[in-house]
Amino acid sequence: MHRQNLRLTFVVLLTAVLMPFSAKLTAPFQASQVLAQTTDPRKAEAHRLNQQGIQQYQTSQFEAALQSFQQALIIYREIKDRQSEGWALGNLGIAYIYLGNYAKTIEYEQQWLAIAQEIKDRQGESAALGNLGLTYNSLGNYPKAIDYLQQSLAITREIKDRQGESAALGNLGIAYISLGDYAKGIEYEEQLLAIAREIKDRQNEGSALGNLGDAYLELGNYAKAIEYEQQWLAIARQIKDRSSEGKALGNLGIAYNSLGDYAKGIEYEEQLLAIAREIKDRQSEGQALNNLGVALFKSGKLSLAESTLIEGIKVYESLRGGLEDINKVSISDTQSNTYETLQKVLIAENKTNAALEIAERGRARAFVELLNKRLSPTDSLANKQSNPSIAEIKQTAKAQKATLVQYSIIYDDFKVEGKKQAKESELYIWVVKPTGEVTFRKADLKPLWQKENTTLDDFVTISRKSIGARGRGGVDVSYNPAVQSQNRFKQLHNLLIKPIADLLPTNPNQHVIFIPQGSLFLVPFPALQDAKGKYLIEKHTILTAPAIQVLDLTHRQRGRGRVGGGERGGILIVGNPTMPSVAFVPGEKPQQLPSLPGAEMEAKAIATLFNTKAIIGNQATKTAIVQKMTKARIVHLATHGLLDDYKQLGVPGAIALAPDPPSSPLTKGGNEEGNGLLTAYEIFDLKLNAELIVLSACDTGRGRITGDGVIGLSRSLITAGVSSVMVSLWKVPDEPTASLMSEFYKNIQHNTDKATALRQAMLTTMKKNPQPLDWAAFTLIGESE
Repeated sequence: MHRQNLRLTFVVLLTAVLMPFSAKLTAPFQASQVLAQTTDPRKAEAHRLNQQGIQQYQTSQFEAALQSFQQALIIYREIKDRQSEGWALGNLGIAYIYLGNYAKTIEYEQQWLAIAQEIKDRQGESAALGNLGLTYNSLGNYPKAIDYLQQSLAITREIKDRQGESAALGNLGIAYISLGDYAKGIEYEEQLLAIAREIKDRQNEGSALGNLGDAYLELGNYAKAIEYEQQWLAIARQIKDRSSEGKALGNLGIAYNSLGDYAKGIEYEEQLLAIAREIKDRQSEGQALNNLGVALFKSGKLSLAESTLIEGIKVYESLRGGLEDINKVSISDTQSNTYETLQKVLIAENKTNAALEIAERGRARAFVELLNKRLSPTDSLANKQSNPSIAEIKQTAKAQKATLVQYSIIYDDFKVEGKKQAKESELYIWVVKPTGEVTFRKADLKPLWQKENTTLDDFVTISRKSIGARGRGGVDVSYNPAVQSQNRFKQLHNLLIKPIADLLPTNPNQHVIFIPQGSLFLVPFPALQDAKGKYLIEKHTILTAPAIQVLDLTHRQRGRGRVGGGERGGILIVGNPTMPSVAFVPGEKPQQLPSLPGAEMEAKAIATLFNTKAIIGNQATKTAIVQKMTKARIVHLATHGLLDDYKQLGVPGAIALAPDPPSSPLTKGGNEEGNGLLTAYEIFDLKLNAELIVLSACDTGRGRITGDGVIGLSRSLITAGVSSVMVSLWKVPDEPTASLMSEFYKNIQHNTDKATALRQAMLTTMKKNPQPLDWAAFTLIGESE
């Protein structure tokens, strides 16, 4: 019997190297009621300050506007004018967007939303929802942005607020354009344009024109894009809207760069940069520097391109301060192009070590900050971003006694059927030996789409299917193990391993740690085959990690656990808990997950090895297991692994445990704490000191793939304090998995390090079950010792 697995939804990363500037719209700054005449001198003064802030905002004096709004807010609170207090909070939030402080924006807009809902200010509620939508759009969380904006649009139409309706329509258009749904984006922007012209709202008319220009830029219709952007520029200058003027100039720069007129493109981007710095619009400053860097690179000015892109990265990194982890992840994905372009510039300059530093700096930043914070909770440096040096990277390889292999997927613009498209171009590969030697190699990705009409993502998926790896619903894929799977995994070996094979250790007991990117996180590296059909696991001891910095931090984490990091107990083994009920589709009736008798047998066999007792059935409640996990040295969980983001918090994944009894306070009154699902989001808050947690379930190594790595169970467990996690990459079959796990723990008992123990277990299982489906699913992340 196979264990249940759930759907994985991939996040689509933007691949365009030039970043257009959206005409960011805001909800109305004031409700008519707030502007009403008053005889109260204090209220009149607050109104004056608020109106002053609006005028300063509209002329792009954002810091001055903040001061005015803050002074107005103080008075509104003193005189207990709740409605005006709410609008002042909303105005503060919008001003912070343009200063790049998204954490503050969310904080203020959520306060406004709470007040508006409390006092039933429907116009304020719709505006607060709209501004939250705008903020999440800036953070790259487009589904959440659309949800807020749709709520805002519904209210504005209900209360017949035409200006608010136009703002919601425009921002929805921006979100859909960002998602690549240009037809829907254009539809919304044309609705906005019609309303703006009807009510003679020049600012939103210009914004609609600019957003339409954005859409046509993305569609490659540069003539039409230039036409719309020129109209937007004219309106922005007429109404003295410096922010919009800068964005229109920036988009014109993109259009001319795309046409190959780099001199004109650079001229426009430099004008934007000057305006962005003048009005302190940090987001636009970062985008201007990115687009300037691209244009300088393509025009052959490598040194200037390098310094410009480094400056842009510094601006972008300043925008992440104070954000929650999941928002840091999403905003980082919107900024990934700059790191990638800088890598290309540095490689063109033959600065391969510097390019590795940038490749490492651009990945798993939020993860690294989480781990730093856990390791140094009182240290003011914990929240500061580290920029890994080549010396530190070499030191990590030495400390791990391992060869590190880091991949970076590089895109470029190509003309396909007469249209410019961003396509996969090359795979950059760095090999760092424990001796400190660093070597750079490249692999050509263009044949994937030029000859095979596929992408790297699709090729990885096809390769997985070729060995019979199964998806949701458990439908087997027809395959010929003797031909199809070997050919696919030989092709992946040619791409990922062959370019660096001579640099890998000849001793199979020496460790190789792969640091993938994007869909490469789903590659079963042990199953890759050389030209002679030999599997990679037969030649090397393999681990994976989301970033080199994470390896350093898990090493420190393990050391901290040994020296006063809390008492570590023994072995916690869980198998086939009484299964919880899950509603896979919101609103549908929950269905109990099927029992896993094979997992129960597995757990009991492992427990016998350690002379302990497996926790099974209704004894394995979420409450009981979590308590024991905080004290255990090794945790083995043989149960269902779920991939869905049930709480809609951006962190998918859950471990199925037994629900608490109906009499428990955790289950009474619909309380979900006792529902038996230990989610990845909940794991973040645990304090664990385990040396190893094994998730012997389906797809536990998968999740939402981002520039920060895989967001899911493994990331949550490492963040919670676990130094090593073993997870699976597909739906694992019971019998071979039970055999592999028993062999793994037998090897552990002989004081074998975890990576070697896994390798030997795979080799043993392979003899009886030769197909990769049966033995290659598991990967070890983090520490080996």
